[in-house]
Amino acid sequence: MAQSSDGAGVRPRAGVNDFPHTGFVRLTSVLGPIGPIPVGRSTWWAGVKSGRFPKPVKLGPRTTVWRVEDIWALIERGAS
Repeated sequence: MAQSSDGAGVRPRAGVNDFPHTGFVRLTSVLGPIGPIPVGRSTWWAGVKSGRFPKPVKLGPRTTVWRVEDIWALIERGAS
């Protein structure tokens, strides 16, 4: 883990290069400051509701994930 000037641990930003290419990811891996999509939770859920962002997949009663391929499509669509 990286160190800040005061010695406290700082979690490095993962970014697009560290994002997986297949599988499923939880919301914390998608949204900033760790993930590649720099929006907050309420903005994300409003975008899901409006169709701007991909719909989630429910794996269980308390487990919601997104297909990595859908997130990559969103990144590529936003970059163009």
